Order: sequence, then structure tokens, then C-alpha cells
Amino acid sequence: MATPGPVTPEAPFEPSQPPVIEGFSPSVHSTSESFKEKFLHKTRENPMVPIGCLGTAAALTYGLYCFHRGQSQRSQLMMPTRIAPRASWS
Repeated sequence: MATPGPVTPEAPFEPSQPPVIEGFSPSVHSTSESFKEKFLHKTRENPMVPIGCLGTAAALTYGLYCFHRGQSQRSQLMMPTRIAPRASWS
């Protein structure tokens, strides 16, 4: 069994600096966006996502309301309906 030679230490880790990963840029945008600005930016890029989320939430809420009122037929109808907005995007 051979004994390993002396190990040369790599560059010391600097905790105040982000790690350097080859081919990766930690920030694509040079300016930081607030939550509202980012939400509006993403909504403009793909407006169907918030519309689908609202449709899904509305169908779920109405289905739960019908269930609470004892309208089980309508409640059961609304459960697959909440998936319809998302399935139509495919």
C-alpha cells in the first residue's frame, strides 16, 4: 500500500464571497425587482397562468360551497371542473 503524497491545499474558501461555478451566473438581472414588479413582469410574460389560477380557485371554492350546502351533485361536478383550465393549456 502506497502512502499518499503531500496534499496541496486549494484556494481558501471565502465565506463572504459566492462560490465560483464555471458557466453559471448567479444574477441574470442587474437590478433587483420588488415582489410587485416581478409579479407584473411574469404576468405580462404569460398572462394565462394567473387566469388559470383564479379559475381553479373559483371552481374549488364554488364546489366546496355546494358541498357545504348539501348539493353533492353540483359539488362533484365542480371537482373535475377545477382541473379544466389547466388541462386546456396542453
